[in-house]
Amino acid sequence: MAETTDKIIIGIDPGTTVMGYGVIQVVGKTPKLLALGVLELHKYSDHYLKLRKIFERITQLVETYSPDEMAIEAPFFGKNVQSMLKLGRAQGVAMAAALVKNIPIFEYAPLRVKQAITGSGAASKEQVAAMLQQILNFSDLPKYLDATDGLGVALCHHFQNQQVIGGEGAKSWKEFISKNPQKVTTRRHKL
Repeated sequence: MAETTDKIIIGIDPGTTVMGYGVIQVVGKTPKLLALGVLELHKYSDHYLKLRKIFERITQLVETYSPDEMAIEAPFFGKNVQSMLKLGRAQGVAMAAALVKNIPIFEYAPLRVKQAITGSGAASKEQVAAMLQQILNFSDLPKYLDATDGLGVALCHHFQNQQVIGGEGAKSWKEFISKNPQKVTTRRHKL
């Protein structure tokens, strides 16, 4: 019996002003967009109320889509310590909502997400969004690109899984070549 790789992945771009999310379903190796959106938090002045709203929204998304895995963007290191603490709390609350339902969590640095989607770690939010439109075939971009950032994290996780499917990685070039002869070509260059 063939093993199925069907799964649902929720991606989160944590934030205390706007939190972005995207949900994809992977059938075989093909990702399909299920949901894309943001939670706008700027209307709340109390930080703890914002955290509660994040927990409630992630819980609602988990109950609606029953994801198999959560991918979340790791906070980047900035100079403003207070902003870092608030962002870390938002990330922690989002993670807790998934952990309550025993959903495995995977973290990705913003640079890694951009590289996975566009091939460049220096890509802009607009470039990431445009590439996601092409890959997942949707036309309308959301008002806040935090939504496509969340979607990008989910797709990055899918791509990461595609690289590791098939067992353990090689521990040396020699082992890689012996396990993957079809991926190696021999070229001779004249000097």
